[in-house]
Amino acid sequence: MLRTDVRLEWFVSFLSVIDTGSFSAAAEVVHRSQPRVSMHVAALEREAGVPLFDRDRRPVALTDAGAVLAEHARTILRQLSRAEAAMAAHRGAARGVVTLGSYPSASVAFVPQLLERMARTRPAIKVVLVERPTLELDGALAAGEVDLCLRPMTPPPGPSVEYRPLWREGLIVVHRPDHPLAALPEPLPVPEVAEYPLITIGRLGSPEAMGFETYRAFRERGFEPNAVQATNQPQTLISLVRSGLGIGVTNLLAVATADAQGVVARKLDVPCGRRVAVHWSGTNPLTPAARTLLREIEGSDVPPGTRRLAPERP
Repeated sequence: MLRTDVRLEWFVSFLSVIDTGSFSAAAEVVHRSQPRVSMHVAALEREAGVPLFDRDRRPVALTDAGAVLAEHARTILRQLSRAEAAMAAHRGAARGVVTLGSYPSASVAFVPQLLERMARTRPAIKVVLVERPTLELDGALAAGEVDLCLRPMTPPPGPSVEYRPLWREGLIVVHRPDHPLAALPEPLPVPEVAEYPLITIGRLGSPEAMGFETYRAFRERGFEPNAVQATNQPQTLISLVRSGLGIGVTNLLAVATADAQGVVARKLDVPCGRRVAVHWSGTNPLTPAARTLLREIEGSDVPPGTRRLAPERP
């Protein structure tokens, strides 16, 4: 039976090993030495009275008992985080530094208004913006480099990441005015768009990029996109299209926040494009300042042209 004086840091190390798949990677995430992480897990196993990991497998795998304890450990840390946020209201206004990760088009269309309001209404909280491509935001969150991050909900983030949905935006086809697609009515059908070389977001040929909305939208209609170039910068995508290297398919905000002179931007005929959420680590409790920023993000107006997403049921 686990004693009531089990240390919370044991749970943090334990969950980090689960989330990263190894003791060495967990040590980097929680900023402790590998022997210290191993000691925490060993102490937890002594208190539980059963092995929590099958160490003969690579990456290390949970035993049945370990899976049960992991679920309770996450619940305990979440509840403590919520308790800390609740107590912050009784200690006065939250203060401190919060690091917010974001991808380029959200940084332009959503973040400036958020930061202006935080500076005006929450001057004791300093928000530091860290702008990264979507897939790099996952690593920054896991490493503790950012407290919160704005990112698309696909590809799915890493394990032990919590989120709150914010908005949905359509997918947009970008082409030159003299392109054959100009003769078709809007929204443009996927079969017609799939006939042409495609410029999209992400990294060309990256397995992770195959989870982006464009690839999913094409494959759901039975087509494989002929991607010839990829970029994480909306302005670069438009410039490549303007140069005649292909047509672009990207999210609405990417086009709305870039200089689209010399190209035509039109809707793609798919029911659901990009969904965006605010994400944070479920392993490391948020500080009161980070909780305050989270509430501000949830209460903010969504960018023009997008639709607010309803909160998901637990």
